[in-house]
Amino acid sequence: MRVTVMGATGRVGMHLVEKLEQVGVEVAAASTSLGINSVTGKGLREAMTGAEIAIDVTNAESFGDDSALDFFKTSTRNLLAASAETGVRHYVALSVVGTPRLVESDYFRAKMVQENLIRAARRPFTILHSTQFFEFISGVVDMGAEEDAFRLPSASVRPIAAHNVAEMLTELAMGAARNGTVEISGPEQFGLDEIARIHLAANEDTRQVITDNSARYYGVELNDDTLLPLNDTHIGSMRYGDWLYRSMAS
Repeated sequence: MRVTVMGATGRVGMHLVEKLEQVGVEVAAASTSLGINSVTGKGLREAMTGAEIAIDVTNAESFGDDSALDFFKTSTRNLLAASAETGVRHYVALSVVGTPRLVESDYFRAKMVQENLIRAARRPFTILHSTQFFEFISGVVDMGAEEDAFRLPSASVRPIAAHNVAEMLTELAMGAARNGTVEISGPEQFGLDEIARIHLAANEDTRQVITDNSARYYGVELNDDTLLPLNDTHIGSMRYGDWLYRSMAS
């Protein structure tokens, strides 16, 4: 079996290539840094040729303006066209838990467009909705930066290790297309303000976290459950404290 991974050198992509190779899959690793560009289309057809499955773990460089929408519209259309032309039988894409409830945000509106394009293509697909990665918690904390403190809401989140997401993508790719959405989250639930305090303490950062439920997340005011999965959810195995310990020891 041959699988093309677009975004193969990214946070999830690197783990995904490793997981696929561990189960004996031939992987065509594709990314801009490897000379294959999903926006311009450069090298896409060659990367897809011979693949039975395509996995899209690409991401926009910008999160706060129209460039995210431009990226996901163009990239997804090109990837879908190349996969159809080369006979890919299953298109798997990574998206975010809560996307339909976060479309006030430029970034999540762009992710919703990506998902809608995949559904509209009328080809076998599976979309994996993941909660926030442990690896990106620092970015979430920084969103609340305000002089010498951080202002974040207490909305709940169940963050997950990127390698657990890669494991789930591998499992989905090996199975039949769901023609729908699957969700995955971490095993623990935190308030955003709570996990910020844990993150800062682990990094010996003494700045204060102020709980403010009007503080916005990528431009969106959250309810307590906005970032939580709604459906039967697959649970990753890695706990946040264990991940912190490993990441700081490495």
